[in-house]
Amino acid sequence: MVTQTRVHLHTLVLLSFLVHLSQPVCVDLPSGTEAVLGRPMTLTCISCMKREEVKAKTRVDWYYMIKNDTKIPPTHMLKYENDEKVILDGPFKGRLKWKGSKDLQDISIEILNITYNDSGFYVCHVQREFDFNFFTHSVNIEKNITLKVNEKASDDPTALYSEIMMYVLLVFLTFWLLVEMVYCYRKISKSDEQAQDTATNYLAIPSEQKDNPAAPVTE
Repeated sequence: MVTQTRVHLHTLVLLSFLVHLSQPVCVDLPSGTEAVLGRPMTLTCISCMKREEVKAKTRVDWYYMIKNDTKIPPTHMLKYENDEKVILDGPFKGRLKWKGSKDLQDISIEILNITYNDSGFYVCHVQREFDFNFFTHSVNIEKNITLKVNEKASDDPTALYSEIMMYVLLVFLTFWLLVEMVYCYRKISKSDEQAQDTATNYLAIPSEQKDNPAAPVTE
């Protein structure tokens, strides 16, 4: 019974370790820069936070600027603050979708039905406000994306190879974790079996031999 309990405890520890590894990790990925006419396009914007920054107050703003035209002011596309997103009036009204995460580390957007007029510069602006005991500290993060609209999708073998390598790596890591779990489980089971055999052999020895050990042989 004790052996089974120990095995279950070790198994729970291993499963907890695997669950910890499987938790989502924030990775700052660059956005795609080429869209296809008439198709949706996701503009990726990642702003990772440290553990102590999770409770920060965050505001997100997306802007659009026409390429090679600095005279026209930026178009305010979207505002996200206090768990409320507002898609502002303009050329993107009705074509804009929020693709961000709940913790506001991923603050991406998606533009539907891409047109040639959507080519240009996009700005992802993040403002985080940290409220400490004695003062408030603000951090501003800005990321720029240059989008080009093509009539047809261009062949990009590098992206295909990267995706294949990502899946291969995930499969390898999953297989490696399973092997480690099986190895640790067998090692724990073998150790418990040896301990149980030792205890059984000791109990099988007559009590007279335990109380009166054999005297050393002398010439």
